[in-house]
Amino acid sequence: MANVIIYQASKRLFLQHAFRDDIEDIVSRHFRSAMGRGVGQSEVQSWKHSLIEMAKVLQDEEIPDDAGVAIEYQLPQTSKRIDFVITGEDVAARTKVIIVELKQWSESRRSDKDAIIWARRGGRAGEREGPHPSYQAWSYAAYLQDFNAAVQDGAMTLQPCAYLHNHPRDGEIAHG
Repeated sequence: MANVIIYQASKRLFLQHAFRDDIEDIVSRHFRSAMGRGVGQSEVQSWKHSLIEMAKVLQDEEIPDDAGVAIEYQLPQTSKRIDFVITGEDVAARTKVIIVELKQWSESRRSDKDAIIWARRGGRAGEREGPHPSYQAWSYAAYLQDFNAAVQDGAMTLQPCAYLHNHPRDGEIAHG
């Protein structure tokens, strides 16, 4: 399976697409072009809401306008996709890659299992156990490290994180 990035732009262009254009439509068109098929309306709505929230975060002036943004990066040899990636360089010109797992959850609860949390995970199935979003992002970084010599030799640093923009700070998700 080929390495696919559905959407790629500078921070400046991403912000334009997010605030002045319909970012979800742009990503949907790119997805259809790259994958040869469309996505369901729920995924389009997910992009609409989560990508606007990421745009709000990226308005920070400390993040350079030429920082890279990638959406729906497909991990090599898998069907798994990283929701959002931010790329750039630090002051020593080392490449930094921030892997962001986006969730729209408004609630979750702890599981007795390590790196697992209960949450509504889309669809009508209701609440069920699954990987903690931070663990999910970490596992993507660990997987990429196995495939990328630049990460292995330290020329590139991966920083995984999760952003649950609808989730209250109730201690449940932070505990996972």
